[in-house]
Amino acid sequence: MDEAHERALNTDVLMGLFKKILQRRRDLKLIVTSATMNSKRFSDFYGGAPEFTIPGRTFPVDVMFHRSPVEDYVDQAVQQVLAIHVGKPAGDILVFMTGQEDIEVTCELVRERLDALNDPPKLSILPIYSQMPADLQAKIFDRAPPGVRKCIVATNIAETSLTVDGIMYVVDAGFSKLKVYNPRMGMDTLQITPISQANASQRSGRAGRTGPGQAYRLFTEKAFRDEMYIQTIPEIQRTNLSNTVLLLKSLGVKDLLDFDFMDPPPQDTITTSLFDLWALGALDNLGELTDLGRKMNAFPMDPSLAKLLIMSEMYGCSEEMVTIVSMLSVPNVFYRPKERQEESDAAREKFFVPESDHLTYLHVYTQWKANGYNDRWCIQHFLHSKSLRRAKEVRDQLLDIIKMQNMEMVSCGTDWDIIRKCICSGYYHQAAKVKGIGEYINLRTSVTVQLHPTSALYGLGFLPDYVVYHELILTSKEYMSTVTSVDPHWLADLGGVFYSIKEKGYSAREKRITETEFNRKMEIEAQMAADKKRQEDELHAEEELKLVKKTGPSKDRKTVTSGAVVKPVRKRAGRGF
Repeated sequence: MDEAHERALNTDVLMGLFKKILQRRRDLKLIVTSATMNSKRFSDFYGGAPEFTIPGRTFPVDVMFHRSPVEDYVDQAVQQVLAIHVGKPAGDILVFMTGQEDIEVTCELVRERLDALNDPPKLSILPIYSQMPADLQAKIFDRAPPGVRKCIVATNIAETSLTVDGIMYVVDAGFSKLKVYNPRMGMDTLQITPISQANASQRSGRAGRTGPGQAYRLFTEKAFRDEMYIQTIPEIQRTNLSNTVLLLKSLGVKDLLDFDFMDPPPQDTITTSLFDLWALGALDNLGELTDLGRKMNAFPMDPSLAKLLIMSEMYGCSEEMVTIVSMLSVPNVFYRPKERQEESDAAREKFFVPESDHLTYLHVYTQWKANGYNDRWCIQHFLHSKSLRRAKEVRDQLLDIIKMQNMEMVSCGTDWDIIRKCICSGYYHQAAKVKGIGEYINLRTSVTVQLHPTSALYGLGFLPDYVVYHELILTSKEYMSTVTSVDPHWLADLGGVFYSIKEKGYSAREKRITETEFNRKMEIEAQMAADKKRQEDELHAEEELKLVKKTGPSKDRKTVTSGAVVKPVRKRAGRGF
């Protein structure tokens, strides 16, 4: 297992599974490798496994801390870049920032202040972040012309994934964006958080790849020692675990709270995930996998999306749904450059389907397909050709899985209401009702959420009464991303667990009675399962007793005693020559 220090979700699940497997199989050998990690922790987890330290081939890096706490890390980073550029010998600069906005501002400020100097030395400023077109990203690897210094401004992608030759100076702002999941609201938030000590040393190490270098940290040594975590918080403790729970259930892990994780996730997150899976119909009332759950497990994606694919066969729109799901599985396909925002927004509006963002994605893909998957067409319409190509790959993979599952591919033609109903079947647990202008209220948690300005429903002039959304994102407000308007009757039909319609003969008393009956039924089921298990255990114990009585220790058998244990002396079997 490589890159164990990154503590990705899959790594942590694998760790727990390997621990179980290694107890049963002695013929397996596990080697865990990593650049920077707390090896004692890993060794203890595997019952005191031996540790080996292999010295690396990095050059010495001179680390400089800031003398006083920094108020504005962007401004300070710009000052530091200019100081290095004007006063230090040749060598490229790598600046670590948090995200796209900070990177763009940093690049602009460096350019402005350089132009203010008279006759400054030449500097080539190159940003890199994930939402950038691939051809611009590749520029950072090109050699700078003689006499020109490169300054690369990057997110934490340049910490481990990328290695650029010729970097001598690193400027580290000390922050990064972390995805944190809030189980109560069911929402991912991207939060700017201070990096860990392991991150900081990884970043400094980037300056010593091709020769001795210098790292400038924009935080004090005291902050580094006292305020930063030693390691980054593992992903398993800050993400939605629905997919992981489904996977572990399919591998036969009965009690998830008892599973041996290296860092156990919060109990809230596990229970929320179990509840979501139960609401989708992947788990029954006893928490066991249903047939639908087993089918969903075959698709390597979010359970809601997997359910959409399975339900689409029933609704007769699987061709379209595969496209929508593959478009939701890739980064945003719309490109919005800072200097041409109006143009890109106008291009985006051409694709809008008024009642749904999901259908907008479908429209984009079908148009791209109709234009022969052309890259030039993507550039004209401000679309990421890389994301679209990735969506096509995902779609092909999904088609293979669907074939293996013996599901039929059917198209609904132009009847897009069916697709909306199908989307509702996978997202009825994330429904919202209109509250004010551009404001919605979640039907289940009563949290106020906003329509995102980039949504197709935003500029309609009227707001649909009920919508379902793909996910919630917290930036400056809680925004719903990828929204589709639905008919409230669909919600009541498909999500009977949560919703009922107030009609003429509606009474709250009847609803309470139905709920009580439902809960009672669940309790009886649980009780029956417990009784059945107890009976099985008793039968098993009785059978074992009978066996012991039959094969009681015979008088003429030779035995040896070691302590309190009495063992029969066995004759060695002859070798079958």
